[in-house]
Amino acid sequence: MGFRDGDGWVFCRQCNNRHWGLHGAAGLLVVRKDTPEPVVLLQLRAPWTHGGGTWALPGGALDSHEDSVAAAAREAHEEAGIEPHHLEIKAIFSDDHGDWKYDTVIAHTYSDAGAYLSNAESEDLQWVLITDVQKYELHPGLAAAWPALQQAVSDTFK
Repeated sequence: MGFRDGDGWVFCRQCNNRHWGLHGAAGLLVVRKDTPEPVVLLQLRAPWTHGGGTWALPGGALDSHEDSVAAAAREAHEEAGIEPHHLEIKAIFSDDHGDWKYDTVIAHTYSDAGAYLSNAESEDLQWVLITDVQKYELHPGLAAAWPALQQAVSDTFK
């Protein structure tokens, strides 16, 4: 068990693709509730990153000692400056491939949660209306999951 022991690629037998994160991965879907309509934070991935040049959620590999919430919060802080004390965790959505999974941690905030470009993995951050997310060139994983994620976000409003 160690710091940063999750970085690395895994070949997925379910989808015949490689995925980042030896112990899986997690991202943070921040829903801002202090705006006229709810918006979510999207991150434009730097060209040199996995899925570079596409819009995604701040996130990355889980270390062996982390759960999905801790990993998503750490990654969102590293990549987008998100301060965890501004977040109210509402749900976890899993894209489970059997031998690898990506957990999207859905959280509400009533502020910008401190968002800023905090490292070189992000080229831009934008707060986007939930109904407009699919208009962006999304990371393939987020694009595939978005319809179900959009419903999961909607369910957190109930």
